[in-house]
Amino acid sequence: MPHLRKLGRSGLETPPLVLGGNVFGWTATGEDAFRILDRFVDAGGRMIDTADVYSAWVPGHKGGESESLIGEWLRRRGAKGDVLVATKVGMLPGEGGEKLEPARIAAAAEASLRRLGVETIDLYYAHQEDPKTPVEESLRAFDRLVTEGKVRAIGASNYAPESLAKALDFSEREGIARYEVLQPEYHLMGRDRFEDGLQQLCLEREVGVLPYYGLASGFLTGKYRAPADQQQSVRGDRMGKYLNARGYAVLDALDAVAAETKTNPSTVALAWLAAQPGVTAPIASARTPQQLDDFIGAMTLELTTEQLERLDAASRTPA
Repeated sequence: MPHLRKLGRSGLETPPLVLGGNVFGWTATGEDAFRILDRFVDAGGRMIDTADVYSAWVPGHKGGESESLIGEWLRRRGAKGDVLVATKVGMLPGEGGEKLEPARIAAAAEASLRRLGVETIDLYYAHQEDPKTPVEESLRAFDRLVTEGKVRAIGASNYAPESLAKALDFSEREGIARYEVLQPEYHLMGRDRFEDGLQQLCLEREVGVLPYYGLASGFLTGKYRAPADQQQSVRGDRMGKYLNARGYAVLDALDAVAAETKTNPSTVALAWLAAQPGVTAPIASARTPQQLDDFIGAMTLELTTEQLERLDAASRTPA
């Protein structure tokens, strides 16, 4: 079984891979979605990441579809057991106000609890910064949820270093719940945003890090190697920025290490991410059980120092 890693000072732990729920109720539905969830947990997975806004961007959807599907799966299982569910507030409009206004946080949490069918959200994120609401007000609203037992721990997603530091300082000064986890975009094709400031801050302040887009929206699976390949999925139009010398160097390095480890590029890319200083576990989503099988080995794969250095060098190749 995969070993567990601590999520900040929260007391929560996860193996070095988190299952992304952004596809649930969108490109992964019904029994296929339930099979993905079952397969992940059966393989030793423990945390599922979702958000109230998933998948409001789909015509006819209003948000909450992913949470509702996960809630149905939890009901089918009969017990939540050791499964941890993380969700988010701050992007979906609704009752109580906007973004991270205190009343909105309270109302959104209740709605998420209902959709998930649970009494407590294990990890509740501020999905993005809210420049109109003082961070102190948002943190007090999150702290109330923790005090009431509706949330176990809180986290921040898409925060800049100075914003995260300000929030941590306030929580520690006031003795209230603090952001125990950061969820940034971070992967072999996108490193600067996390490594320039956030990484060191999280290491110094003992904040867990669960990066999203661990496979660079699918590019690091290796299935996009030419412009024509962009037609393969709904995310294909994002691949153009990676189809250059740097992208090809990373794919070549992933192919080589995958051959050495008898795995595949997806597993190697996620294992590289899990090995980076400060990173607790990358997040990756799967539209089919077969896609999940392509990277589930990242929970146990440990790359050598030489392999990590090769991948690092390839990702620093000029575009």
